[in-house]
Amino acid sequence: MLSAGIDLVIFDCDGVLVDSEVLSVEVDRRVLAEFGWHLNQEQIVHRFVGRPSAHFRAELESHLGRGLPDEWEEPYLPWYADAFERELVAVAGVEEAIEQIPWATCVASSGPHEKIRHTLGITGLHARFEGRIFSATEVAEGKPAPDLFLHAAARMGVSPSRCVVIEDSRFGVAAARAAGMHSFGYAGGLTPSEWLRGENTTVFDDMADLPGLLGLPDYR
Repeated sequence: MLSAGIDLVIFDCDGVLVDSEVLSVEVDRRVLAEFGWHLNQEQIVHRFVGRPSAHFRAELESHLGRGLPDEWEEPYLPWYADAFERELVAVAGVEEAIEQIPWATCVASSGPHEKIRHTLGITGLHARFEGRIFSATEVAEGKPAPDLFLHAAARMGVSPSRCVVIEDSRFGVAAARAAGMHSFGYAGGLTPSEWLRGENTTVFDDMADLPGLLGLPDYR
């Protein structure tokens, strides 16, 4: 049973804890359009969901053929903040799932700490993970590199082989595989389930099923 080998459950944030992906992708689309780069939802999910903000900037600079100033995002940050304040909620069933998990938990997200605190705060989840939140800004390479998950495991004092990862992006599950961790690919959001399937990965589409998938008895 999988539960016998778990000491730490690592949660991604966007799309796993907070239902932000649809909101973020729509704002991403508007931002890119401001620069004349017109991508649809699927194209944005394929290119950017699960990747750090530095990747978004690098891709945009490559498309434009020029660099962007350090503060290039400043005019657009209120767009994301407004969308989150109006519509952001926790992913359905995730709070109940967290309550049933008996092991240590933490968050490892591609977003910067300010964004993670903001979105977890809006949805009332921040207190559940306070002091155990890790960002891709703390490591050399973001997802799909394993750096972030290995960093989270080290900070939590847990061997990677005894960690599992809850992710919703193809880059996230790839990072978990590279870190030697079993991943649970949540396909209840924008990412198609086929993008999540692969070695050492369990794909599911209902957070209510997570405790049972982790091997917990009497989870319903």
